[in-house]
Amino acid sequence: MHDPSKPLTGWTIAFDLDGTLVETAPDLVGALNVVLVEQGMTPAPMTAVRQLVGHGVRGLLTRAYAMAGLTITETRIDELRPRFIEIYRARIAEESRPYPGCLESLADLRARGARLAVCTNKPEGLARQLLDGLDMTGLFDAIIGGDTLPVQKPDPAPLLAAVARAGGDPARAIMVGDASPDVGAAKAAGMPCILFSFGYNDLPVGELGGDVVIDRYGQLTATISDLAASCRAAAESL
Repeated sequence: MHDPSKPLTGWTIAFDLDGTLVETAPDLVGALNVVLVEQGMTPAPMTAVRQLVGHGVRGLLTRAYAMAGLTITETRIDELRPRFIEIYRARIAEESRPYPGCLESLADLRARGARLAVCTNKPEGLARQLLDGLDMTGLFDAIIGGDTLPVQKPDPAPLLAAVARAGGDPARAIMVGDASPDVGAAKAAGMPCILFSFGYNDLPVGELGGDVVIDRYGQLTATISDLAASCRAAAESL
């Protein structure tokens, strides 16, 4: 897979986590359903709540309660959140797996000289626990979570911090994600954004405003190389 004629030395690639690097819905929805059953409710079907994974505990609980014809208050969400996190921590990598081709693509990008970072709205402790559980932590030069800074994506600060901590330059960085916060952060930071079509979003991925939408990891390296070449050409024309 490694083609030394197309190096990416000096480039930093920042990845979202849930729905981009790892299919985490099985464990997140599994934790949700334990909480629902404990509240005397019916478990939520995966197909009905999978797309809400990117909206965190609040989005999952709100959708599950709405499906049951109920309304959940912000106060009640805050009360249930610790129990949800407790359950999720205990099973964080039980069924979650990197997407097909993910590990190979990450290795290829590193072989080409790229720096890699994670920029997720998932709490940093949970993000690190998940990556540790899947033996993926060592692939990244930096990990920024949703509570690492006072703000989250789509604010550009976490993305800029991820690139900086990886030792990169925002002018030579690309965001890879699956949802609107990824696009928002990338645009605000002045970076191109590649979106995967298989992730978690309640809007059609083509409507999110990413620079490129791809369907599988086998397309990622070539897409990054093309974007990097376009950025270099644009810079040289100035």
